[in-house]
Amino acid sequence: MAGNFQHLRIGVLAFQGDVREHIQVLEELGAQVSKVRRPDELASVDALVIPGGESSVMDKLVRLFGMQQPLRDAISVGLPVFGTCAGLIMMADHIVDAIAEQESLGGLHVDVRRNAFGTQIDSFEVDLEMPGVTAEPVPATFIRAPIVERVGEGVRVISQLADGRIVAVEQGYLLGISFHPEVNGDTRVHEYFLGRVAQSVVEKKASI
Repeated sequence: MAGNFQHLRIGVLAFQGDVREHIQVLEELGAQVSKVRRPDELASVDALVIPGGESSVMDKLVRLFGMQQPLRDAISVGLPVFGTCAGLIMMADHIVDAIAEQESLGGLHVDVRRNAFGTQIDSFEVDLEMPGVTAEPVPATFIRAPIVERVGEGVRVISQLADGRIVAVEQGYLLGISFHPEVNGDTRVHEYFLGRVAQSVVEKKASI
């Protein structure tokens, strides 16, 4: 159901991955949504979603299309970014098991491990507690998902599996999660992010 997010301009990085699914959820919540593939498109949005997909392929395409530095610059000056699965890997300062020449955008002070749960056939769903995001558990779908192995300064852990593995973190206006909230019809994590974006917009206007 649409919320009070009609004034927000949200970009979805559209090189690879679950682009369409994120756009659908964000539009259902009332946001203005556009695909981002060029620096001018990035400059026109209030926030960015980096979808799940294949992080090494996404990294190559980001560099091929000249978007790595614009993305890094936007993150460094405070653009709110929501990364899911591969998006979390792209945001991390360090990828523990990166393939040869794989790079990340950085900005989120964490170390992540790719494919920490195995292959596609090892995908699973579990109800996650996410204090501060929603009062009720969130159904979380994990597909070849990463985990956060280390959190640095300023990073808040917002969800862990029963065994303690970290699967959701927040640092300022950066939100990174291991799972795919765009695939199961539950919009609460997206709603939480849009609420944070709204706060960011208010803060930016107040500082002008």
